[in-house]
Parts: sequence; structure tokens; C-alpha cells
Amino acid sequence: MNEKFKSGFVSIIGRTNVGKSTIINALVGEKVAAVANKTQTTRTAIRGVVNRENSQIIFIDTPGIHKPKSKLSETMLDTAFNFIGDVDVVLFVIDATSTEIGRGDSKILERIKEAKRKTILIINKIDMVEKKEELLKLIDLYQKQYNFTAVIPVSAVKRQNVDIILEEIEKNLKEGPAYYDIEEYTDQTSRQLVEEVIREKALKFLDDEVPHGLYIETEKMKYRKTKEKEGIYDVEATIYCLRNSHKGIIIGKNGSMLKKIGTYARKDLENMLGTKVNLKIWVKVKEDWLNNDTIVKKFKLN
Repeated sequence: MNEKFKSGFVSIIGRTNVGKSTIINALVGEKVAAVANKTQTTRTAIRGVVNRENSQIIFIDTPGIHKPKSKLSETMLDTAFNFIGDVDVVLFVIDATSTEIGRGDSKILERIKEAKRKTILIINKIDMVEKKEELLKLIDLYQKQYNFTAVIPVSAVKRQNVDIILEEIEKNLKEGPAYYDIEEYTDQTSRQLVEEVIREKALKFLDDEVPHGLYIETEKMKYRKTKEKEGIYDVEATIYCLRNSHKGIIIGKNGSMLKKIGTYARKDLENMLGTKVNLKIWVKVKEDWLNNDTIVKKFKLN
């Protein structure tokens, strides 16, 4: 006899740069969240869907907790904290190399205590910890603060213990229907995926001072057949930055940097869309867009 079907929503919360997006991509098995070794990579709440034999798990990767410096930052924080109380299970991700509970993690713990949600503590980057005793000390430190449903040490980049997370979540879900079609792995539109992929490549290749002054807008996305009857997407996108000096860096000498971003983004998009992509990217300056209400509205919680 088959087990009864379960479903539910799971939010992933943590400070910036603890590996939340890498975890969600590993769990979903597809690239639904931008991954880069830079803070504030995720700006919106991105949903990824995992369909298992007896369950459907909808993951929400929220923006990293950080000190707000603009309207965009405030919106990102609201999004992250709002999802703690509106889900079935919370995954609280911390860095295995931590030796204490920092200010950001303390704030998250406060919100988790208020919400009283089932929370699984995910200790990521265990591959960077040399002594097991250090990891045990960290676990003890957090367990004294909250009665976690489970504590799972993982290495997202090496996919170590990732499957255990799915098993533990499924145990803690209630019976329910599948909210999304079994073939779907994200509720993002194709245009949003284009923006995420381009921004990921920009984050990966550009200097630290440039990436978080960027936002991407997909201007055109049209599917057609070539003369040879092959499918292809014509995609046009704009990278907006804060300053003219940043525009020069993004374009690079003789257009080399922009070409690099475009080439890597196109490869990812072709893999994701399963067809050829003709990608054109422009760069424009839009000063102080971080405090522009019309633009920031794009990143608000849906």
C-alpha cells in the first residue's frame, strides 16, 4: 500500500553567503537560483519544486540577511523574514566555520522563535572544517538556543548529505495535494530565469564593487523556427548599473567582459530551455535605481 501523499512549503533562510542558493539548486537538481560567491546574490523569494514519489516540496530561497542600506535592501529583508511564518518547514542555514552566533544569525533565531515553525538547522560547508570537535561545539551552541526538528551538517557544493534534507522535510510535512504539475521545477517565468542567469554570470566575473549595483531586465524573448526548422529563442536583455565607470567595467576592453558574460549565460540558458538561444545584452546606466520605487517593486514579495 502506498504512503499518503504529502506536500508543503519550505523556506531557506540564512545570512548572506552561507550557500542557500547552492543548497536549493542541489535539492531541486536544476539551476533555479543565482549562485555566486558574493553577498546578496538572491534578491527575491525564488521557488523551486521537488517532486518525490510520495510528496511535493516547494522550496523558497529567500534573500540573505544583511544590514539594509537602500529601499531594495529593506525589501529584501522584508521578503526573507515574511516567509518564516508562512511555511510548513524552515531550513535555517549557517556556516560550519562559525565559532559563535553572530548578530545576523541571532536575528533569524528571534524570528524563528516568534513563528514557532518546525525548523531544521542546516550546517553548510562542513568540508571546510578540519576538526569534528569544532562542529560539535557549534551544534551544541545552537541547540541550546532552540529545539530544532533536526540538525543536518552538509556540504552543498559536494552534495554531501543533501538527500537527508529531503527525507527529513518529507517526514515533517502534512498530507496534501501537489500544488504544481509534476514536470515543473520552478514557478519563475522564462524571462525571470534569463535575468537570474545573466546576473549570476555578472556576479561571477565582475569586481566586488559592481555586481550589487546591477539589475537585469529581459526586453524580448521570442521563440521561432530557423530555415532549417530548428527551434531558437531570440532573447534581448539589458544590464542596468549605477555609474558610467561601472558600465565600462561591465563592457570591458573591446567588449570582452560583456561577451564573456553573454557566452556563459547563453550556454546555461540553452541547457535550461533545451533549445538554441540567440542572446543579445546591452548595458545602460540608471543612477540610484536601488531607491527607485518602480524598480524595487519588482523584488517585493508575491
